[in-house]
Amino acid sequence: MQSPLICRVTALDLALQRRPWPFADQRRAEIDAHFAEQQRLNPNLWNGRVLLGRDPVFAGERLSASYFETDFASFLAWRDWGFADHEVFNGFGMGALLASDGAFLCGVMGEQTANAGRIYFPSGTPDLDDIRGDTVDIAGSVMRELEEETGLLPSDCRGDADWHCIYTGPALAMMQILRVDMPGDALRARIEANLARQANPELAGIHLVRSRADLTPAMPRFVTAFIETQLPA
Repeated sequence: MQSPLICRVTALDLALQRRPWPFADQRRAEIDAHFAEQQRLNPNLWNGRVLLGRDPVFAGERLSASYFETDFASFLAWRDWGFADHEVFNGFGMGALLASDGAFLCGVMGEQTANAGRIYFPSGTPDLDDIRGDTVDIAGSVMRELEEETGLLPSDCRGDADWHCIYTGPALAMMQILRVDMPGDALRARIEANLARQANPELAGIHLVRSRADLTPAMPRFVTAFIETQLPA
């Protein structure tokens, strides 16, 4: 995986295209067998529809890319087999929750998810709910994932105007800082109380990051790369 490319932009131009994915078509039988095995190990997985990206271009303060629709089984195989098609990336939005005392809050993924134990900001691979006409609405995706994972609403936070984009090749994380007028410990308590009310929460807990000492190997490189740019030296 390449070293992260970090860019700050103010505009996301993400076009939806109707196109086949040769990887998914040519390896259909292998993909179906792989997904059946993953479902045997984790019955909570389901083969919904997701959106993957191609052809990212950073120009000035604008990120442009195209997206296409595929099934989750093909996405999972692509990921698990070392990102077999190098022209494709998983391009997703992340809500970088920032408390009033400077603490970032990340979610610990639950055991029933495809990324169990990993620590992320609220996020998710975009899906059909994020389509607006012929474009992909990453800002809307971030707010949808924020509510689903934490119970927070758009009215609970203030989103910065710009996006911090971290591109690693297989992944393109588009992070928007979401500022909450509440100290980190109180915000964590509020979110974890919401998780306790859910029968099957997506998150197993909340991890606070106040310094580099709070970074952990369970965080993907694109998360730590972003946080490292925000923490004081």
